[in-house]
Amino acid sequence: MASQLERRTPTPTERLRFTPEMFHRLGALGVLDDATRYELIEGDIYAMPPEGPEHATVRTRLMYRMLTLPAGEWHLRVEAPLRLGASELVPDLAVVSGRVEDYATQHPTSALLVIEVAASAPQRDRELKLGVYARAGVPECWLVNLLEGCVEVYREPAGDAYKLVRRYTPDEAIAPLFAPEWAAHVGELLSTQT
Repeated sequence: MASQLERRTPTPTERLRFTPEMFHRLGALGVLDDATRYELIEGDIYAMPPEGPEHATVRTRLMYRMLTLPAGEWHLRVEAPLRLGASELVPDLAVVSGRVEDYATQHPTSALLVIEVAASAPQRDRELKLGVYARAGVPECWLVNLLEGCVEVYREPAGDAYKLVRRYTPDEAIAPLFAPEWAAHVGELLSTQT
C-alpha cells in the first residue's frame, strides 16, 4: 500500500493543486506574507481582499446579532477557517455544530450557516466560494451584499450550486434554517449606523 505522502513528479503541463497540509506548511516556512491573509480554494491560494471599515462594521454588528440566537448544539465562529475538502475557507461568520472545544485540534468540516459580507465585489464570493460550500453540503449561505443593499440567501445544496436562491430586501426579515424561531431584519444586518 503506497503512502498518501508518497512523492510523485508532476508532468510539465500538470497544474499543482495545494492541499490544506501544503498550504499550512507554506505558511510555517514563511513563504506566504504574514501581513496578508489567504484562503485555499480548491487547491489554489488566494489573497483575501483588504477589509474596509464598512465591511468590518457590518461583520461586527452581524456577530453581535447572531450571538442572540437561541442556545443549541452549535456555536458562532468569526473569521475562522472551515476545512471543506481540498479547500480552507475563512468566512466572515459561520455557525457550526458542537462546542468550541470540539475544534481544538482541527477545523470544522461543515457548517449549519455561513455568512459572507461583500462590501465591493460580491461576485468574488459567488464565483469562488459558493460552489465549495454547496459541494461540502453547507445547507445555507447568506451573502450580505452591501453593494446592492440586500442579503442573498442560498439554500438546498446540489452539486456545485444551490437550488434555492432568494434576495431579501431591507424591509424583510430572515431566519436561518436551523433556528426558524429567530429572525433579523435585513435592514439591520446591512446597516453601518446605530
